[in-house]
Amino acid sequence: MNTIFIVLPILTLLMFDLGLVLQPQDFRLIASRPKPVLIGLVGQIILLPLVAWGIVYLLSFIHPLSPLFIIGLMLVACCPGGSSSNVFSMLAKGDVALSVTLTAFSSIITLFTLPLIMAWVTKGVGEAVNIHLPIGKLLIQNIVLMVVPISIGFVLNIFRPAAAARVHNVLRRIAMPALLLLITIFFFQHKQTIVAEMGSLGLTMTALIIATTGCGALLSWAFGLTTKERRTLVIEIGMQNAAQAITIACSPLIFANEIIAIPAIIYALMMNLILLAYVGLAKWQNRLFFC
Repeated sequence: MNTIFIVLPILTLLMFDLGLVLQPQDFRLIASRPKPVLIGLVGQIILLPLVAWGIVYLLSFIHPLSPLFIIGLMLVACCPGGSSSNVFSMLAKGDVALSVTLTAFSSIITLFTLPLIMAWVTKGVGEAVNIHLPIGKLLIQNIVLMVVPISIGFVLNIFRPAAAARVHNVLRRIAMPALLLLITIFFFQHKQTIVAEMGSLGLTMTALIIATTGCGALLSWAFGLTTKERRTLVIEIGMQNAAQAITIACSPLIFANEIIAIPAIIYALMMNLILLAYVGLAKWQNRLFFC
């Protein structure tokens, strides 16, 4: 079974669902509360890829990753925030409006930053394994799979808010099971490779999540954000759109290489485990170091 035929509808539904909860005021939040929005975007779009590349650099002295895994790791780091972060922010009693705004803005901005950064990455490490990035095709694919469904959901929410709310209630219940189905199928298809690399790659992706959530916590603390804003930034900076990374890796128009998607699969698993633990701590503890 070709993974791309599973991940394409999942990504499209996730982006459509994001549009269903978007409100015009979400885009105006950057004017009314610029500090948390700008800090979140800097952390997600600039700091996160830098942290990921720093991990790759450090590993080059200890246990170097293969070029395909480096590309996969950087691809995850360059993707926008995942729409599931809005649910996690709600569960952690964070700022849901800020979460939606950050997810929407990062989805738009990374249309341009992702191709630029990944072109640099593939030029540096991809040539050794004959991997090249068709920037034009990547941009078109992201517009079709992300901008279009988000826009349709946004328009539906404006003109038919009751219908949008009903559809959102359905989609939010199937999003996580769909991702788990994708992870399960992908695991069985690449069981040998994943099991062989789970030790080093699992630790690498876990280190990325812990480092980026920690950076979100430190940025929030340094700029004096509120508790709700801090919790949201921890989640937003630590939770990337793994479905988009898998789509780009597997797409016959872009990389057409499922091995590149393995870091995203492991990331999705570890991301949910770590952030679920964070949500649990945030709900039951009054004061945490990064809450």
